[in-house]
Amino acid sequence: MKEIKISIIVPVFNEEKTLNTILEKINQQKISGVKFEIIVVNDGSTDDSLKILKDNSNLYQKLINLEKNMGKGGAVREGLLASSGDYILFQDADMEYDPSEYSKLLKPIIDNNVDIVMGSRLMTSSLKRHGGYSKNRLGNSLITFLFNLFNHTKFTDIYSGYLIFRRENINPNKLRTNGWEQQAEILSKIIKKSNKIFDVPITYHGRTYEDGKKIKPKDIFRIISTIIGEKISPSDN
Repeated sequence: MKEIKISIIVPVFNEEKTLNTILEKINQQKISGVKFEIIVVNDGSTDDSLKILKDNSNLYQKLINLEKNMGKGGAVREGLLASSGDYILFQDADMEYDPSEYSKLLKPIIDNNVDIVMGSRLMTSSLKRHGGYSKNRLGNSLITFLFNLFNHTKFTDIYSGYLIFRRENINPNKLRTNGWEQQAEILSKIIKKSNKIFDVPITYHGRTYEDGKKIKPKDIFRIISTIIGEKISPSDN
């Protein structure tokens, strides 16, 4: 079997408390037939995140340092432009999602050559133990319902932090958004070129609103607008 290369994009903004730990956990993952390319994008952090990255250069292959904060979407775009893998995997640096689940997420790709794998917080009982997501659940259910309606898909959790897809199915230069709505834009674009799609249950270690960066009600309107806009616009991946 040909080796599969996975580009793991890690956007970082002021994550000095968890950054080293998450990178160490990524490096601990060893999966037969899979090679990882770890790309860290420092999105204008004002804490010690950049220093930690420079002091631990053995934990990644590429470091992109953005002098000014561009937002997660901007960081993701830069990571995509620097990637060379067969697939893209997004990894948040805040420990809400655990790299130990990579083997489970990548199994459909290894076994069935699928185009998209989406981790789902709603397919596991772990959600009950973590209250950080409960406030967002209603909004995410609405977003997921509308996305499925417009795209004839059956996702259960489109705003999970774990999304894996074929790199060739996205053109980073065509991405228009930098905010929370970018995941909806990316998913809307890649779905047009994807046939095999899997939802995989994942464990979610939700942070509080005080500790984490959460989607707010105002973001939901931008996300919905993006879903609708991508559906009615020509395919321009």
